[in-house]
Amino acid sequence: MSFTIAKAQTDQQPITTENGNRGHQPEETVTDSNSDTHKQNFDLKVENGVVNYKLQNVSEIQQTSMKDENSTEVCLTIKSHRGGSPSVEQNNPKPLSIVPIQENVVSHKVLLENYEGKLCEEQRPSTKRQLSAESAAKSVSVRKRSTVKKSQEEIVKPLSVASPGTQSGRPYLPAVSTSQRKPRKLLFSSTDIFSKVDTFSIQKGRELREQEVFDAQKIARAVTEGGRNDLEKLRAIWIWLCQNIEYDLEGYLGLSQKICSSDEVIRTGKGVCSGYSGLCVEMCREVGIECVEVSGYSKGVGYQAGHSLAEKRSDHEWNAVFVGGQWWLLDACWGAGTVDMKSKTFVKRYEDFYFLTEPSEFINSHFPDDQTWQLLTTPISMEEFETRPLKTSAFYQFGLTLTQPKQYKIITDDGEAFVSVSSSRPLTFSYEMRQREPQTGALKQEEVDSSCGLLSVTRQGMKLRLLPQEPGAYEVKLFARREGETGALRWICSLELQCPSIQKRQALPDNPYLNWGLAAGASGLGVKGCNFAGEEAVEVDEGGECKVILNTSRPLMMVCELTHHELEATTAKRCLASQITAEQLVCNVMCPYKGFYRLSIFVQDYDSESGTFQNTGNYLLHCQSPGLNPNTLYPPDLGLWCGPGVRTQEAGLSHFSHTGAIVNAPQGRCNITFHCTSPELQIHAALCADMPEQAHFPLSRYVLLTFTDTKVTVSVCAPRAGVYRLGIYGRKPPQQDYMSLCDFIIRSVCEKPGDPFPCVYSSWGRGCVLLEPRTGVLAPQSSVSFRVRVPGAQRVCVVGEKRTDLKMNKSRVWEGEAVTGNATQLKLGAVTKESNDMHVLMTFDVLNLKNEL
Repeated sequence: MSFTIAKAQTDQQPITTENGNRGHQPEETVTDSNSDTHKQNFDLKVENGVVNYKLQNVSEIQQTSMKDENSTEVCLTIKSHRGGSPSVEQNNPKPLSIVPIQENVVSHKVLLENYEGKLCEEQRPSTKRQLSAESAAKSVSVRKRSTVKKSQEEIVKPLSVASPGTQSGRPYLPAVSTSQRKPRKLLFSSTDIFSKVDTFSIQKGRELREQEVFDAQKIARAVTEGGRNDLEKLRAIWIWLCQNIEYDLEGYLGLSQKICSSDEVIRTGKGVCSGYSGLCVEMCREVGIECVEVSGYSKGVGYQAGHSLAEKRSDHEWNAVFVGGQWWLLDACWGAGTVDMKSKTFVKRYEDFYFLTEPSEFINSHFPDDQTWQLLTTPISMEEFETRPLKTSAFYQFGLTLTQPKQYKIITDDGEAFVSVSSSRPLTFSYEMRQREPQTGALKQEEVDSSCGLLSVTRQGMKLRLLPQEPGAYEVKLFARREGETGALRWICSLELQCPSIQKRQALPDNPYLNWGLAAGASGLGVKGCNFAGEEAVEVDEGGECKVILNTSRPLMMVCELTHHELEATTAKRCLASQITAEQLVCNVMCPYKGFYRLSIFVQDYDSESGTFQNTGNYLLHCQSPGLNPNTLYPPDLGLWCGPGVRTQEAGLSHFSHTGAIVNAPQGRCNITFHCTSPELQIHAALCADMPEQAHFPLSRYVLLTFTDTKVTVSVCAPRAGVYRLGIYGRKPPQQDYMSLCDFIIRSVCEKPGDPFPCVYSSWGRGCVLLEPRTGVLAPQSSVSFRVRVPGAQRVCVVGEKRTDLKMNKSRVWEGEAVTGNATQLKLGAVTKESNDMHVLMTFDVLNLKNEL
């Protein structure tokens, strides 16, 4: 390096570097505008710890002048390119008296070597200190003084090296522009590179404690043994601090004024924030890492949003370290764990986020007394720090962005406010809302009702609509967890809500699952999407009915829950009808009252044996129509299998004429058809209803099953207007009991009473078809035409007062005319090839005065 020595006047002040330039690269040449035009070039080189220099272009007159002077004073100012917090002696360059020059410059060389050696000794806290290559390169400002009296000697003003925030002087920073900062991900791509360092530091820490080694310097050298660079050494120190030092709660909470030395902190394993930061400085310097303590304010334990920090003293200390060519921030105090204020206990919980944190993220929770240590291109003010929302380490680790609001305080507009967070990955979100006491501002113990917030979650983030039920101040906490993970959700953000007035609205239902719409983990449960977004209330149609459809990636089971502040549990069951297919889950909902409802859906894998259903979605339903007649609700005792689905498919049933669970019968009659590919399967159908008035005939007479080849037809004739459950059952011999395959909901609005079908017996089997008459009630003294198919029959007849044999036509249909006469019943029977006995297939009722509909 080349330096210029300019001859100064006797009244000239030595040139020093101002604090304002400490963040910039120092100039190699320093000149004085009042100096002589003749300059002396002074070449100085540092090689292997030896200072070599020589004077060039020195005229004889100048040399003679130098020899004639009694002494020459040279002021050396040493400036490190790295900066940091060197010792006070290092930054107090003193005037150096040099003996008269001899004929050669060997004496100058010896003097500079001695001075360099003295500085090195003063800078080292230990003989084992390792200086980085960047620290070893120094720039020196050298200025020759004219001969002056010793009493007039002026001392160079030292650089301020006090801890940030304790004095007005700004700490020295390296010449690295914050706008050119390298991001953290370039310093180390992942935490995996530290696995060996972390393990070694933890094991070494245990050994040192067992050996009762409590000296910070010894511990620093031991845990960093084998560290290949400053980053790995710093990591080892950080891990040791987080694993071996706990909060001194009494000191932290201000209950004790005890001040411990570093050895005592290590010996007891307890310290407040200053204990962490002080130990970090001591240990880092021992291994040659530049580290300083930074004091300031933090949004930690005891922090209350809205309270001005300007009126308080700073309450926290952390560290700044110089690694990888620039300054970084770390907080071992917060990295070790946290404090449970309720139990007044330290909760040991390692937090890697506070190791070399990005300044743009660190500033949201740490505000230094000296804005220099914000390490931001544009420092923020304390006012801005106070108004920023409180974001925790988990907020950044999850890659979240708070899109609304931008400040911590939210004021409701017409009784409501909104919070939205965007996410780069699927997360599960939750929230907690507590009201503050109007007088003290303290938070109430109980949470507000979950109906005060509508939380909707998507794969891109969450939206929260806040609807407080009464005016006041509230704290809103947000929580999140990665999709698919188990355990508690992590606190990510805190906000303050101010509600000047509330809006009159219909009461919202409580939602213990908090989230509205599909849950963030729905895809992992097999649910791909829904026909409703869930961000807004689902408007129910005028009939008080809606249908929620979930698309699935695999067969699932489903159960549903419906709540309303007026809805009883027994009635709620009659408001739901679920249909489970291989690719869809359909929930039919009826809303009997006006207002808001919560529909919660739970699923599990179809073939799961655990029986554990998990919440996959919650929907807010809004019904504006007046209340419904309870008789119009779904029939009681509906099973999980409404309409065609997985169950009917497994049984071999297909091609249903009605693919939904609900069948409307405007005329009181309907036919449901489907195909059955299993020749062994026996089908049975039953009609049920919760009728306030009993029908003249049993409900079994109002359903007729016809099974031909592979086609099944279930005919229904409703006795009166109402809602009915039609159950389809099946069995395969040797099974004795029928198994439910599916239920249909039959709705009839026809006021005219329907006629029953004939009473069917077990001999009416597969292939039997009744063509005429279709009614099971006949008029007396009348002739009735019969047409029927009976496979394998040798003879078919109708028996009343007289027996009438039917004849088979070319279409293999048995037909003929029978007279009812005065009989009360007609029987249709057949003789088969297997038996000569007559078997009754079905019976028909004949009307008379005592048997009248």
